[in-house]
Amino acid sequence: MSRLPRLPRLSTLLAPPLIAAALLHLSAQAQVTPAAPPAYDAALAQSLGGSEQGMRPYVLVLLKTGTTPVPKGAERDRMFAGHFANMERLAKEKKLVVAGPLDGVNGLRGMFVFATADIDEAKALVATDPVIVQGEMVAEYHKFFSTAALMAVNDIHHRIRKK
Repeated sequence: MSRLPRLPRLSTLLAPPLIAAALLHLSAQAQVTPAAPPAYDAALAQSLGGSEQGMRPYVLVLLKTGTTPVPKGAERDRMFAGHFANMERLAKEKKLVVAGPLDGVNGLRGMFVFATADIDEAKALVATDPVIVQGEMVAEYHKFFSTAALMAVNDIHHRIRKK
C-alpha cells in the first residue's frame, strides 16, 4: 500500500510571505520623514525684489548673429574682450542677472537676463555691448517672469568659480 506524501502545514507555507510582509511594513514605518520646506522669508524675498510667490519680472534678451560680422583677428579679439568686460560690469551693478552662450542654432548665439521689467532700460544696457555696437550680434527682447532667486546667481557664481 502506497503512502501519500506528507504535505507541509499551511502555517509553514504562509510563514515566509507573512514575515516578508511584516518586514516591509516595518521598514516603511522606519522611513525618515522629509524635512518641512523652509519658512517663507519675507526679508529675503524683498531683498531680491520678489513677490510673496517668490517671483519677479525680468527682460530676456536673445543675441543673434548680426549683419556685419567682425573678421577673425585683433579687432574681433578686442570686441569680445569688451563684451566680457561689459557683462562683468553689468553683473557687478546687479543689472545683468544671468548670461551665457547658446548653441548657434538658427543664429541664436547668446542670452542675457536683466533685472528690469522695462524693455527700454534693457535696450540701453545692451547698447553698451561691443558685439552690438559693431554689428556682430543683434538683440531680441522679451518680457520674462521667473523666480527672484535668479538675483542671487551672480553672488553664488563668484563663490564657486575658481579664478
